[in-house]
Amino acid sequence: MKYIHKGNTGHSVEMPKWAMTIERISHYVVLVLSLALIVFISYDTFTDVQFLANRTYMTFQLWVCIIFLGDFFLELNLAPDKRIYIRRRWFFLLISIPYLNIIRLFDIQFSESTLYFIRFIPLVRGAYSMAMVVGFFSTNKAFTLVAQYAFILVSAIYFMSLIFFYEEKDVNENVVTYWDSLYWACMNVTTIGSEIEAVTPVGKIGSVAMGISGMLMLPLFTVYITDRVKRLNARQRSDQEPQQ
Repeated sequence: MKYIHKGNTGHSVEMPKWAMTIERISHYVVLVLSLALIVFISYDTFTDVQFLANRTYMTFQLWVCIIFLGDFFLELNLAPDKRIYIRRRWFFLLISIPYLNIIRLFDIQFSESTLYFIRFIPLVRGAYSMAMVVGFFSTNKAFTLVAQYAFILVSAIYFMSLIFFYEEKDVNENVVTYWDSLYWACMNVTTIGSEIEAVTPVGKIGSVAMGISGMLMLPLFTVYITDRVKRLNARQRSDQEPQQ
């Protein structure tokens, strides 16, 4: 039995039920592993763990990246047009490579801040999988789009707050706990601004990035809510007309 499925090419294509099931399961697996990586990164950030020396984390991260690579080639195998899939998804291959393990294996020297940022690379793959999972549960394209943007915005707030805390905690007297960083991120993403000013280059770039993210994404939610209210009002007027 075949079903119409929105393929990787962007067009509706016929896909066997078993292939769609495997694709969904792969997205769930990638999502769960990404959440586990977030827990690891959060714990190490709050407890100031040297993650390169943490064998448990490095082994887990390696296997996560291997599974991400397997997921990429699985979807490549299921794609109706493999050339188009590679052209549109090559980025997911790059972010699935276990860079930290390669860096440690060859003893490549990077600053601690750079290594910390590299830890977030595989999570981009998880964000994509979350967007796909949201699409599975909704047939409303507008709601799906808004939900996906909401997840991306929340993820950006959390990741940027972790990075800000990591960079600023030892040099910024206004950043004492993680909640200070989370407050900074939330206030900047609303474009209101925060009284906590960044003192590091990364923090200053983050302040600008959060403001831009808010200006780009928050209007989408306003437009969606406004459209839903207009539709609801129009439906109520339509229901009342026959009674007059």
